[in-house]
Amino acid sequence: MKSIIAVLLFFAAFVFLPGSVSGQCKIFAKRVCKAELGSYMHDGNYHAAVLNEGEEAELYKTFFANHNYRLAICGDDNLAGVQFTVMDTDRNEIYTNRDNDYSTTWDYSPESTRQLLISVKVLSSESNNGQNSGCVAIMFGFKEK
Repeated sequence: MKSIIAVLLFFAAFVFLPGSVSGQCKIFAKRVCKAELGSYMHDGNYHAAVLNEGEEAELYKTFFANHNYRLAICGDDNLAGVQFTVMDTDRNEIYTNRDNDYSTTWDYSPESTRQLLISVKVLSSESNNGQNSGCVAIMFGFKEK
């Protein structure tokens, strides 16, 4: 009987834990990362996921002409840092925070409407052998010109 209960508990944790982790990341995005948008109006979307050191994630976003945008990337404090790169659809690099001391924000004013690819990578910590994981959030804010 105890083994059946243990199996059921394991199954329940497996089913429900990913949702609670995702929910925690959404709360992290709302509480921590949204403030990085400053005076820019949040677009209403919360893009957040749990990533391990060394892992990458990508997201496509359409940027419209006649708007100013702020992109904010935030990672849990236990992560070594987050590198992000903005590319066009042909994967030509437009911006990377690697060249700016891993800045957490980037302001952008497109001349025409275009779709861009945002790639985030969790940096590896030499002291932890890539064992840390944590929430990483990508937030977008905008202002009309």
